[in-house]
Amino acid sequence: MKADPQAQRRLLDLQAIDTSLAQLAHKRKTLPEYAELDRLARELSALEDERVRVQVGVDDLDRDIARLEKDVDQVRARAAKDQARLDVGTGPARELEALQHELATLARRQGELEDAELELMEQRESAQGVLGEAEQRLAAIRDKRAEVERRRDETLSEIGRDEEFRRAGRAPLVGDLPPDLVQLYERIREQSGMGAALLRGGRCGGCRLDVSGSERARLRAAPADEVVRCDECGRILVRTEESGL
Repeated sequence: MKADPQAQRRLLDLQAIDTSLAQLAHKRKTLPEYAELDRLARELSALEDERVRVQVGVDDLDRDIARLEKDVDQVRARAAKDQARLDVGTGPARELEALQHELATLARRQGELEDAELELMEQRESAQGVLGEAEQRLAAIRDKRAEVERRRDETLSEIGRDEEFRRAGRAPLVGDLPPDLVQLYERIREQSGMGAALLRGGRCGGCRLDVSGSERARLRAAPADEVVRCDECGRILVRTEESGL
């Protein structure tokens, strides 16, 4: 293939743009924010599980406290009824004595229930504290996630603007180059990630290998408008005064 030496040199400009675009694409895929967001998602999931577990415990305690409070109310109502009957003071002595005995029993029962309720209320206070701490940690991690998402989106926006700028410069450059030269370049670039490389000091800028003596002689003898390729990596070799031929 033949191509004007100046057109071949401009392949290096095209390759520089494509290298930058490849680096930007790699940066887009490997932002550290992605790993950080994955870690935060796992932390949020674990904390949410803990919060639900503690909330269930608080709800259970609330039900138990409500049940005990109902029992206490029933005992109080029964005791008030018995006390009213006792205060009237009418009826057989044995019945009045039974009322006094029942009042004493109800008083003990009320005390037991109130002690149990107090213990549950203390447990609930402790559980509520744990729940509050879990909710605070959740809020902090959600805030952290929002900040990381903001950084991610900001970086992606910067990458997008950078890509747009480079593609805008790439289009006219490709339009000015010979189509068959661009087609060869693109085919090689798709295969190896780099379509053209500078030959500098007898070394290929693509594979970083020195050309052999016989290969150097071949390149030296090739006309300036001949499109030559590296014998090792197959990339288009752009020859300049730096090539050392």
